[in-house]
Amino acid sequence: MNVTLRQLRAFVAVARTGSFTLAAESLFITQSALSGLIKELEQALGLRLFDRSTRRLQLSDAGSDLVTHIEKILLDLDGVIDEVGKLKALQRGLVRVAVPQLMACTLMPGLMASFRHDHPQVQLRLVDTLVEQVINRVFAGEVDFGLGPERAPNSDIEATQLFELPFMAALPADHRLACQRALRWADLAGDPLITLQGQFTERLATDLGAARRSVTLEPANEVAFMSTALSMVAAGLGLTICIPYAAEMVQQYGLVLRPVVDPVVLRGFYIFRRRGRTLSPAAQRFHDYICEELEQHRPFARALREAQRVGSRR
Repeated sequence: MNVTLRQLRAFVAVARTGSFTLAAESLFITQSALSGLIKELEQALGLRLFDRSTRRLQLSDAGSDLVTHIEKILLDLDGVIDEVGKLKALQRGLVRVAVPQLMACTLMPGLMASFRHDHPQVQLRLVDTLVEQVINRVFAGEVDFGLGPERAPNSDIEATQLFELPFMAALPADHRLACQRALRWADLAGDPLITLQGQFTERLATDLGAARRSVTLEPANEVAFMSTALSMVAAGLGLTICIPYAAEMVQQYGLVLRPVVDPVVLRGFYIFRRRGRTLSPAAQRFHDYICEELEQHRPFARALREAQRVGSRR
């Protein structure tokens, strides 16, 4: 049985108007084309749908039984098509993004607020998590995409670099090193160092070892969240290392940031998504929006230039 939507719409139009002429006008087709569609439908179904006479056109018993069901099918289909239109026009949609806790409370809220201003009917759901869990949540399909620092390659994950930033030291404003414009890694050896758990410290230690064999990284404490590290620094328990986008949070704890040079160690930040998976229109637009905004504004570029400039003079 080969039944088309054009045939079903033609049948309903004739049933509603009781006239081939009026039905053809409502569908913007010729009366002969309409008659052809009804004939094709009757042949496909093996049923006569209308009883015709020179004076009257009315539904057959079979046509009367079918018209309500077909109207419902077309109504449901029109609803689906309307929903598709809304999704494409970003008049609705849900976007789920996984980001590390520090990025969730510094960089992301501004990007989300700006996007929501232009697309108020799109729901944005922020999933703040441990750095090590970002890619896992993307891989598991719990989120549409994730943002975070570079991690070990995964053949199922596509990574696009967003920006690259230098490490900086966070310390109390009255600390003995706070008066210096930039610090060497060796300068940090006199204070307990508080770092993040996992690959954060491992990668930093590897980068330092490759650049300066005399520089070693031996944390006194490793914590899960940067907010914990900053709180400990504010309490006088040591220093910590972070990325410039933490500046707002650093200031909230009454601390200052100083570039760490000799060497300048950079960390790349990426947007992660499942390879081969098509994002929804809303998710794709927010994905592209993040890339565009961070490319256009080059956030914290001043911190990178300053660290590189000071480092080259040392």
